[in-house]
Amino acid sequence: MLNRAQIIGRLGQDPEVRYMPSGEAVCNFSVATTEKWKDKASDDTKEETTWHRITSFGRQAEIVGEYLRKGSLVFIEGKMTQRAYTDKNGAEKISHEVRMQDMKMLGGRDGDQQQRPAPAARPAQAPAGGAARPPARPPSGFDDMDDDIPFDQVARVHPKNAPLPDQQ
Repeated sequence: MLNRAQIIGRLGQDPEVRYMPSGEAVCNFSVATTEKWKDKASDDTKEETTWHRITSFGRQAEIVGEYLRKGSLVFIEGKMTQRAYTDKNGAEKISHEVRMQDMKMLGGRDGDQQQRPAPAARPAQAPAGGAARPPARPPSGFDDMDDDIPFDQVARVHPKNAPLPDQQ
């Protein structure tokens, strides 16, 4: 049997973190997934949003509460669960939810990168000498590497490239 749910969507509200009497954190939040399609009969674009209740426990709950906000884009993986409860009017209800087992933040560090304002462009200033300098290249991450890496020596001593005994 398989009980696994995978959801990619956006949080509908800020996560709510609470603590059980045992001290374990519990976080409840909702994630919306939207499906879009073109109606063949009317040629209109249709859209349907489904809300998924997510529950996480322990350290994962604390991480969700700390880093996720309304509108954050996330990938949630977990198992479907249901629980029965009695509402305020005394009626028995059943809630279906995903018990989170894994979560990946898909947006940027501050939620979704599209929500972040673009950095303000600063006007280029000419240096004191009067000649315009070309704009500095952003660091590629390889600028501080040693250029004298002995790839040739590594290749010769690698077992796949070692000479056969009669070729020496």
